[in-house]
Amino acid sequence: MFRLLGLLGGLSVATDLGTGAPMEESLRRCVVAARLARVVGCADDEIGDVIYTALLQHLGCTAYAHELARDFGDDVAVTRVAFLTNVAEPTDYLRTWAPGVAAATGQARSTVLAKTLVSGTKLGTYGPAATCEVAQDAARQLRLGEAVQTGLSQTTAMWNGKGYPRVAGAEISRCARIMHVASTAVMFCLHDDAGRAVTEVARRSGTYLDPDLAAAFGGHSAALLDGLEDVDAYRHVLDSEPDPVRLVAQESLEAVARTFGALVDLKSPRFQGHSAAVADLAAEASALLGLGDEAPTVRVAGYLHDLGRVGVSSRIWDKAAALTATEEDAVRLHPYHTERILARVPELAAVTPLAGQHHERCDGTGYPHGVLAAQLSLPSRLLACADAYRCLIEDRPGRRALSAAQAADSLRAEARSGRLDADAVAGVLTAAGHGQGARRPRPAGLSDRQVEVLRLVASGLSNREIARRLGISPRTAEHHVQDVYLRIGRSSRAGAAMYAMEHGLSGIPG
Repeated sequence: MFRLLGLLGGLSVATDLGTGAPMEESLRRCVVAARLARVVGCADDEIGDVIYTALLQHLGCTAYAHELARDFGDDVAVTRVAFLTNVAEPTDYLRTWAPGVAAATGQARSTVLAKTLVSGTKLGTYGPAATCEVAQDAARQLRLGEAVQTGLSQTTAMWNGKGYPRVAGAEISRCARIMHVASTAVMFCLHDDAGRAVTEVARRSGTYLDPDLAAAFGGHSAALLDGLEDVDAYRHVLDSEPDPVRLVAQESLEAVARTFGALVDLKSPRFQGHSAAVADLAAEASALLGLGDEAPTVRVAGYLHDLGRVGVSSRIWDKAAALTATEEDAVRLHPYHTERILARVPELAAVTPLAGQHHERCDGTGYPHGVLAAQLSLPSRLLACADAYRCLIEDRPGRRALSAAQAADSLRAEARSGRLDADAVAGVLTAAGHGQGARRPRPAGLSDRQVEVLRLVASGLSNREIARRLGISPRTAEHHVQDVYLRIGRSSRAGAAMYAMEHGLSGIPG
């Protein structure tokens, strides 16, 4: 048994990385939210819900990453600027949004404003809808309570009813309202100082924030922000959880890891299903090579191996052409980011080296550390081979996906050259196989055509593009898309992608 909060607290650093926040901002937000919940008299069970809601506020941060990078050039930096912008004040688009995005992306302010006008509806509606839908869906997969799921579904709600979803005032759950105040306070405290935090909370009172909660924060700000920058936030969050603390069995670790892997895969339509496919392939190869006891650890490492991708702009992951040297350097850092995130979670001590070494090679030519074969365990080598195989049969910057046969030949060549372990390559290729078993029943009663449409929607294609791909009229394509959304109970591309990954339906037809 282990504490769920400990696991999620460590993994929350991934959402900081994906939103351009300082490391542990989520943990510090959680500290302030728990303190504020006690100040306003929340009962212990509600304080527990507030802690999980505040910690995971940005669980859906990858939901709209692909679209933000496409429209503005860098989803990570733009997301951070969006958080700092007071959307309740139109003048803040000129004061904060335009100069912030311009500085982060190298564009002129006039260009940013023009793009904002063109994509304003999508940015203000589709982005928040996707973010909330994915966060709520992920909370469900993590088996968090109804209060936490509801709170996360209202991540972008506003007190005045002008956010998403269109709820206002006390219709917004108190967990979410406390989270909003704590988020504003901590963000500006870390961005500037405690005085700025107090000013910004007061500035947003009655529009974005619950005025009573904003006033409670203002009256106790010194105590609520006390030691915020110096506190051991991880330990403080664990100490803040009321008894009885949430304990889960070791088997639940796989469910948590799979959910976070799917969230990372939302960074680009190219990645959908990648983490789960690598995990399953590496685990099966482990069993084939007589490492059955290691298979569960290898599977969890497979789910989590690409966590560090969230810190690299989706513009790079989505790029059609070959990467520049600078972009390659950014990409080569993602295993290091993965390693640093996982190293914060004691329950993942055995997983951390495997996940962090998935791009290392036996001859020392891999990254990020360039280690040699003697420093790579067989499970590490298996995970590296599984990842290499899956990457080859998926689109990547500068090249189209290879066939399964071509990917197998490439891995065998890598083994002959000494870059990949020959036994690991043999195990992975045996596990990959090439035959097809009986087809599993489709979830939600989806037909083959509906699964095809689901995959195309998840890949980011518009209704018109889906129509061209399938050789049907745009109206028919729209009908298919809406029917699929209705059947699976989702309303956004990111929500459809999460559903496809959860049910093993990922893969772009072509």
